[in-house]
Amino acid sequence: MIKSSKYYLIIALFIIFNTNLSMALEEPAYKIIKSYEGYEIRKYDDRLAVEVEFRSEDSGFNYLFNYISGENTTSEKISMTAPVTQSAKIDMTAPVTQSNKDGKMLMQFFLPSKFTIDTAPTPKNKRVKLVIIEGGYYAVLKYSGRNSDKNYLNRLSELKDYLEKDKIVMLDNGTKATFDGPFTLPILRRNEAMIKINYNGSS
Repeated sequence: MIKSSKYYLIIALFIIFNTNLSMALEEPAYKIIKSYEGYEIRKYDDRLAVEVEFRSEDSGFNYLFNYISGENTTSEKISMTAPVTQSAKIDMTAPVTQSNKDGKMLMQFFLPSKFTIDTAPTPKNKRVKLVIIEGGYYAVLKYSGRNSDKNYLNRLSELKDYLEKDKIVMLDNGTKATFDGPFTLPILRRNEAMIKINYNGSS
């Protein structure tokens, strides 16, 4: 069953990211505030997303994929956007630690900009929720290669080192952002480690 689940996940990812290679996926708008050595500061406005708590990466993706495929109150098929994000559902602590709360994680798909919280179709599955991701400043480190947890955690640690060196206050434990499907060559993939920060007195 596990192998079968992973097989269907790979097929779904291939369909989403590779059906029309000439069409770029919509992603949340942002403004680059400043570029530092190894990373950049971005400012995002509020963003609308659909999210699910999960323990298995496969099941988290499947719930959200089903939603945009029509498992919603209007049976509407919704265009895929980028990135797909994952983060631990834990409160910010001092010192910052990389851990999960009861093993739970959050996975999010951002919805196309034409939707608002009032116009987006309501998920049929009660585990899937529409949420507004509050805007603010984010430190972002871009990297290529496989989007494995090991690769992400190494880059996240690197980003945290940069922020500590530059005396920038971190407001969360980090988010993994995936922009490409599994059939994109690793050297061409775009992945990001993101941390919300307090920048110039803002949060």
